[in-house]
Amino acid sequence: MVVNGWANWGFHMSFDVRAGLVISLASIFDMDVNKYRQVLYKGRLSEMFVPYMVPVSDDWYSITYLDCGDFGCGQSTVSLEPYNDCPANDAFMDGITEARPDVSLVVRMDDIYGTIVADNTVAVNHNHFVTFSLDLGVDGKFIFRTKIVTKRTSKSFGTPRKSYWTTNRKIAKTEAEARVKLGLRAEELMVVNPNQKTKHVNEVGYCLLPGSVSGPLLTHDDCPQIRAAFTNYNVWITPYNKSEIWASGLYADRSQGDDTLAVWSQRNRKIENKDIAMWYTVGFHHVPCQEDFPTMPTLSSGFELR
Repeated sequence: MVVNGWANWGFHMSFDVRAGLVISLASIFDMDVNKYRQVLYKGRLSEMFVPYMVPVSDDWYSITYLDCGDFGCGQSTVSLEPYNDCPANDAFMDGITEARPDVSLVVRMDDIYGTIVADNTVAVNHNHFVTFSLDLGVDGKFIFRTKIVTKRTSKSFGTPRKSYWTTNRKIAKTEAEARVKLGLRAEELMVVNPNQKTKHVNEVGYCLLPGSVSGPLLTHDDCPQIRAAFTNYNVWITPYNKSEIWASGLYADRSQGDDTLAVWSQRNRKIENKDIAMWYTVGFHHVPCQEDFPTMPTLSSGFELR
């Protein structure tokens, strides 16, 4: 484990053969109180689900990778190179960065389930679902709160306006109440510490600013989707359990979907005023373009906790 400092941040970096880079004990120096305040206990890549879409080939129907569980994303890591991956004047640390291998391609003579990207070469349509495990902790415990931001109201209080919107805050008390499919309605997802207040009596916490929002198009009873049922929702909240680390289960390479985040969450445990873990999935449907050959530089995504 390496202890690092950057600007007013302090954090630990370590390497895991399955997840790759692991960041823990991330803290920010608060000049108002002259001390470090913890923001994140531990964050890591939990799983990457990449199903390919070739429905007519016996050789391809099973190409539905769980990259972390089947292979280990940490084994595909490379060091950053100045001028190629980042500016030369960047601050480099003794750490590891995760990188996917080259795009898998297939040559076909009949129906095309992708894009012709070179002579006799087809890049197959596929998905990317990248699930992160975030053990949150700003100044202690968190609760999960859903904040709906577009509740329409016609109350104008004597003004010419015909409509406004107001906020309606809802505290999720169980795992079932905390599952979220993003994009169905306008809402902000917040984690807060109910025991800490700011100077102006606001709750301490932060908001999830999601990246690309996509859900799986595979049916829930399809074998690959059973193994990857953790992608059925973009956000899950579970009570912290040290044995629940990998969204696809401990032994994903032999999994039949019986030890995944979706199975754990069926217990519908209480999460209010509990030490919680957030599971967030960035997803997108990738229809390759010619510029994706031979690597994939044209598509990226991410998220923020603000």
